[in-house]
Amino acid sequence: MLDTARLACSCGKFHLEVLGAPFITTECHCNSCRQAATRMRTTPTMVSTNGGTPFVLYRKDRVRFPDGLSLLRGYRLSETAPTRRVVTSCCNSPVLLEFAGAHWLSLYASFWPADTRPAVEIRTMTSDLPPGTELDDSLPAGRRTTLGFYVRLLGAWIAMGFKSPKIQIAEEVAE
Repeated sequence: MLDTARLACSCGKFHLEVLGAPFITTECHCNSCRQAATRMRTTPTMVSTNGGTPFVLYRKDRVRFPDGLSLLRGYRLSETAPTRRVVTSCCNSPVLLEFAGAHWLSLYASFWPADTRPAVEIRTMTSDLPPGTELDDSLPAGRRTTLGFYVRLLGAWIAMGFKSPKIQIAEEVAE
């Protein structure tokens, strides 16, 4: 049986559960993630000290919403954006990023208590870093998304039987 971790937003009104271990943990440095962090001003912050956004990626069939989805609000950077960022409506805690049609959820690492937060394994989209930004060499980094990242995404999709469940969130805003 898979271990279940129960996570809560800053005020404790919203919870989610994750089953087992994530299939990968990343730190994204794309322009879109930095722009979202600036616009959304969540608590806790979505970004790490180096400006990247740490994510813990789970297959959708390994994430449960026991308190329902009514406390979640989705944001898109534009009406046509393929990504939806989701925060709680109670305390504006960042919860997840979802790509349209995806089989996984990119959960914001800041949703975990610091002492249980999974460590970042790779950095992606470093080609979008602002000029003069330097990262240490402690993690593998790809100018775009690494081949290893795509291999793990494919492995997770195969394990799900090539399904891509939908998550219905009542409130969605294009910023």
